[in-house]
Amino acid sequence: MVQQVTAHHLTRLACLYVRQSTLQQVLETTESTARQYALRERARALGWADERIVVIDQDLGHSGASTVDRLGFQRLVADVGLGQVGLVLGLEVSRLARNSSDWHHLLEICALTHTLILDEEGLYDPSTFNDRLLLGFYVRYHLEDEYLTFIMYLLCSILMRFSGKTSQMIHNERHHVRG
Repeated sequence: MVQQVTAHHLTRLACLYVRQSTLQQVLETTESTARQYALRERARALGWADERIVVIDQDLGHSGASTVDRLGFQRLVADVGLGQVGLVLGLEVSRLARNSSDWHHLLEICALTHTLILDEEGLYDPSTFNDRLLLGFYVRYHLEDEYLTFIMYLLCSILMRFSGKTSQMIHNERHHVRG
C-alpha cells in the first residue's frame, strides 16, 4: 500500500472528506463521524505531516445525492483539479458522491492529477486501470444496491396492501408463529 505513495504525493495535501447525509445522522450516529475523523491517522501513517492534512467537514448533514449544496465536495473537486491534493480520504469511496456522474467526475480528475484515494478498505490509484475499474465497480454496486432495496421495499408495500396483511402477519407466517 505504501509503495503507491510517492514523495510527490506527500508534497501535496491529504484531504479528508467527512459527511453524513442528514442532521439526524450527525446527532445519532456519532461513531460513524468519529471513524471518519480517525482516517486522519491513516494519512499520518502514510507519511503526511499534520499541516498537510486538511479536513473538509462542511457537508455534515447534506445528502450525497447532488453536489448543488455541498460546498465541501465542490472545494474538494476544485483542489484536486488544481493539482493541490495528493490523497483523498473518505470512510467509504461510495460515500464521497452518491451520484454516479459526480463520482466519475471526481475519479477522472483524480486520475488526471495522479491523486490517490483511500478508504477503510484500501488505497487506490485511479490513474491505474485496475484501481479505476475497482473504484467504478464499488460505486456502481452501491448505487444499484440502494435502488434494488428501494424497489423491494416498494413491492413489499404493494403486496401487503393488496393482500390485506401486515408486515407482522407475514413475519409470523414465515416463522410459523402461532398467535
